[in-house]
Amino acid sequence: MQEPEHKFESIFTVDCVVFGFDEGELKILLIERNEDLFKSWWALPGYYVGQDEGIEHAAERILYELTGLRDIYMEQLFTFGDVDRHPKGRVITVAYFAMIRLNGQKELKPVTSYARKAFWHPIKDLPQLAFDHDKIVEKSLQKIRRKISYQPIAFELLPEKFTLTQLQNLYEIILNCKLDKRNFRKKMLNYDILKELDEKQRGVSYRAAKYYKFDRRKYNRLFQKELSFNK
Repeated sequence: MQEPEHKFESIFTVDCVVFGFDEGELKILLIERNEDLFKSWWALPGYYVGQDEGIEHAAERILYELTGLRDIYMEQLFTFGDVDRHPKGRVITVAYFAMIRLNGQKELKPVTSYARKAFWHPIKDLPQLAFDHDKIVEKSLQKIRRKISYQPIAFELLPEKFTLTQLQNLYEIILNCKLDKRNFRKKMLNYDILKELDEKQRGVSYRAAKYYKFDRRKYNRLFQKELSFNK
């Protein structure tokens, strides 16, 4: 077969879906766009992939340029390629997602004029987003709802030490359902992946709860059970 005489050009974008958990709320990282197309709209951090740039490198670069965040581990979520998803023509986007702890995160500060600002927005009352970003967010939520049933991804959102109530609250928010308190705690403790700390909450008006820590080493060595929860 004869080789083509010139390289094909492709138009790809990367969109980043980054979740955080703060003050009892699941949040998502958004930007305020500063370009003519959907100007002043809220959107996921995303932009075009360079012709000589790998997709994963582009994801890291784009997230940094639009939010100021570095060294965030992201997994590839899905490829969105509907013909009419971009007003100017066929543009395929590769979506990546991440779940991070917000405690101690540095200030969000775009380093490009493409975004006016970056900020964390509660997932429960998102506004309409630019392009098909609403669909990308919904796809990512479906992904973490499935994943939380068999991997301990919730601990990536929680502080290093947490109470069982905080843990259950996060599961209920992600799964969008109410869980039985006694059943939830029994299951979590039976998995034997939580380390009880010799420390309790301070400065609370109610009965202070014990703090726990996720034992990742024990999980990697012993955990074979499925983290499934029923209402």
